Amino acid sequence: MDTEGLRLFVMAADMLNISAAGRQLGLAPAVAGARLSKLENQVGADLLHRSTRKVSLSLEGAEFLPFAREILAQEDAALAALGHGSGEVKGTLRFAASSTFAQMYIMPILPAFLERYPEVNLELKLSDTQMNLIEGGFDLALRNYAIEDSSLRARKLADDKRILCASPSYIDKHGMPKTPEDLASHQLLTFLGGGVRKLSSPDINKLDSQFPPQGASKRIACDDGASMRVATKAGVGISMNSCWSVFQDISSGELVRVLPDYEIDDQSAIWLVYPKSNVLTAKVRAFIDFLLEEIGDLPIWMR
Repeated sequence: MDTEGLRLFVMAADMLNISAAGRQLGLAPAVAGARLSKLENQVGADLLHRSTRKVSLSLEGAEFLPFAREILAQEDAALAALGHGSGEVKGTLRFAASSTFAQMYIMPILPAFLERYPEVNLELKLSDTQMNLIEGGFDLALRNYAIEDSSLRARKLADDKRILCASPSYIDKHGMPKTPEDLASHQLLTFLGGGVRKLSSPDINKLDSQFPPQGASKRIACDDGASMRVATKAGVGISMNSCWSVFQDISSGELVRVLPDYEIDDQSAIWLVYPKSNVLTAKVRAFIDFLLEEIGDLPIWMR
């Protein structure tokens, strides 16, 4: 398969402009159009819809796009392994992460990364709803739960710990739970689609339980960690949070730990993950190393 044609297709899909993508590759508009048509003949599908007014990605093109990105990444990695372009850290890196974690820990350090690697551009998909890496065509993603997908490789960025907390105003009004069973009579905020988590204690005299407990009132379920944290501080109820998200609020007294002898036991950590089929390119290796340097080892929320 013509990888230069693939490169043109990927750029045209990103820019929604075949002529502009061709100019980026030094091709005249007619040559770019002919090369794209040749690729479409090879794969047996129209990848882009063209009209006199605009270019749009076809359904087949949207399905083909992540595989085209992967083929190009494999080619770049193979050439780098042979010494072609070795040491060159450049290109666009597509990264997916939790919006809450990104706001607090990644966005503030991006200027240093961009200054260190001036030829790298970042395309960030930030959402607390998890993305499919392969279907989305991402080079790398950050996830803060145990990795079970066998199609992914993972590098641990930092330890994580999840705890229960509430605002002082909520505790003043509703009282402090003494046992996990007491949670059933409290207002709870839960993560949408998060399921039931094991609640355990290192004290052998305390029995394991679960969060949320059976029969508990789930007053709010949402898919955004930052919004859940704000609602908890406002006194809506008790929520489960990662220490990295709430440690500053607990230090300031805006939140207090609930059942401090217990924590969520789900073997969670913060992982940098990428498709197993991908050979890491220089830009991805550079970003992983940078995040490990800036965030890893003993992160601020575990000190």
